[in-house]
Amino acid sequence: MHVRLPRRSLHVQLTLLYAVPFLISGVVLLAIPLLGNKQATPAGPVADPVGVPGDGGHLDRQFTTSAWAIAGMVVVSLLLGWFVAGRFLRPLRTITATAREISASDLHRRLGRTGLHDEFTDLAETLDDLFQRLQAAFESQRHFVANASHELRTPLTAERTVLQVALADPDAPAETLRSACHEVLALNDQQERLIEALLTLAHGEQGLHPHTQLDVADTAAEVVAARHQDAGRRGIRIHAALDRAPATGDPDLIERLVVNLVDNAMRHNAPGGWVEISTTTTATGGAIRVSNSGPVVPPGEVDALFQPFRQVGNRRIRHPDGHGHGLGLAIVRAIAESHGATLDARARATGGLDIEIGFPGE
Repeated sequence: MHVRLPRRSLHVQLTLLYAVPFLISGVVLLAIPLLGNKQATPAGPVADPVGVPGDGGHLDRQFTTSAWAIAGMVVVSLLLGWFVAGRFLRPLRTITATAREISASDLHRRLGRTGLHDEFTDLAETLDDLFQRLQAAFESQRHFVANASHELRTPLTAERTVLQVALADPDAPAETLRSACHEVLALNDQQERLIEALLTLAHGEQGLHPHTQLDVADTAAEVVAARHQDAGRRGIRIHAALDRAPATGDPDLIERLVVNLVDNAMRHNAPGGWVEISTTTTATGGAIRVSNSGPVVPPGEVDALFQPFRQVGNRRIRHPDGHGHGLGLAIVRAIAESHGATLDARARATGGLDIEIGFPGE
């Protein structure tokens, strides 16, 4: 039958660890006189008690004194061990108490230094870095939820307004009601695209599940062919140089990545502008590069383009045609990270962006 003993606290274990050396040293010091007396006792027949009066009583008293001294040494050793262990564990208790008090509402708090630069200081610095990342993640999440709620609420409010205006006129002709229905359907389509983008973003951030060998060049060719007509309407020239670009990953997510890259390059462009798409084979796998003309983006604000619902300067990152929600490049980054791909984005001095995604081949 297995008996599980109660686990002793770290303080008790350290107390015993520190007390044992004190106790052993005291016992050795007390045992030396006793051993000396024992060696001095004759080994032959017992001496005449008259000749050596009081030796037996002296030894008894010495043994009794030593026993009490050892008992006192045990107590002193335990007290000293408890004190030393407490001093040693004090920074750890401070770290534990502060970490327990920190919650999602006050992640701005930090543990700080615990004294000398030791293992406890390294632990506190590691936890502070963790709290900083958690704070950034919570703030990003709150920002994302607030903006997503705003984006979802806007078309709902517009739909209600259109329906209320149409119903307010009891004599409204059929053409007016038909026009209102078309507006509601367009707003509903806008909601569907936003929800699809949010689901794609969440899927991309969950990590990669299927591992399929594919050629990014084939995916890019299909996307470019499907957008030639739209590019002609916008007056944008598309140049494609598609060489073999092997990659491993989720074909649907990689297709969404290419779609978002090309759509972003076309939407944030200028009439008469251009978009260049190229795929190549690298030492580690395949790569796709999308470049476009367009408005000038400050180099320091390029990273903001890959944040959900973020702003560049004082304007929102979305196209005035209403088809963009500021999630396109955020989805690109999430899919790239889930595939272990590298992402390099640079602002062009003459306007537009150069974005390159490098996929691992295996």
